[in-house]
Amino acid sequence: MCHNKICWYHETKLCIIQSGNLKIGADCVEREKGVFMPIYEYEHMDTPCSLGKVFEVEQSINDKPLKKCPQCVSPIKKIISRINIACPKSNSDLRDLGFTKLVRRDDGVYENVTARDGDSRYMRSGKPETIPDLSKTLSD
Repeated sequence: MCHNKICWYHETKLCIIQSGNLKIGADCVEREKGVFMPIYEYEHMDTPCSLGKVFEVEQSINDKPLKKCPQCVSPIKKIISRINIACPKSNSDLRDLGFTKLVRRDDGVYENVTARDGDSRYMRSGKPETIPDLSKTLSD
């Protein structure tokens, strides 16, 4: 883990403050090992510095939210961001996980590429009998 270290990105360069020393463009040791920490977004409460109004900070999930900007020490607040989890799955993986994937094939026609036994391969607009049976994947 990244201990006593604050990491953030500025103009695509990794910036690190460790034990009070600023390093710009350095490589984080954890990144080389393939260990990634969450990236949080912070917003300047007052006039932004060169990091911008909103900037990203890489820190452990166990670290307390920052109260001051690591560069200009003005007050900042942690903001809620959208997450992006990218984990490509095959159609059979999605089906095994209980998902249904519909791919548009024509106007009002969708192919159920994760069809289970008894499901229609194609779902057609206006034909409720072609809708996938969700009771096979949903439970209480």
